[in-house]
Amino acid sequence: MIQYFYENITETVDQNYKIWLQDIIVSEQKKIGEINYIFCDDEYILKVNQDYLQHDYYTDIITFDYVKGKTISGEIFVSLQRISDNASILSKDYEDELRRVLAHGILHLCGYKDKSGEEEREMRNKEDYYLNKYSG
Repeated sequence: MIQYFYENITETVDQNYKIWLQDIIVSEQKKIGEINYIFCDDEYILKVNQDYLQHDYYTDIITFDYVKGKTISGEIFVSLQRISDNASILSKDYEDELRRVLAHGILHLCGYKDKSGEEEREMRNKEDYYLNKYSG
């Protein structure tokens, strides 16, 4: 089950994205466990980054992986403020950037990494593939 939670923001995210995210999991031949998206502002995600990862910088997403076998579970923190800023900087549509980040978190839980250049290219290709399949 995919659930949405909100911290320090009033903006909400389209509930229909959950169906698309579940489709990504099934397409990756995984099972849906407990996945919590925590949507927040920059300051909230910065504190999570500092407290749990000892990183002192802003980011758009932090994924905590609780996957067991093929069952995908985790907590995905998403800064809507950072997504808005990134969309503006990259001259992208806000909703497109949001969907990319939502898919990115799910793909991490499915086992994809993005530390090396090759891993990053594979992650971006998967994001693009699933973004193209989105039929909102």
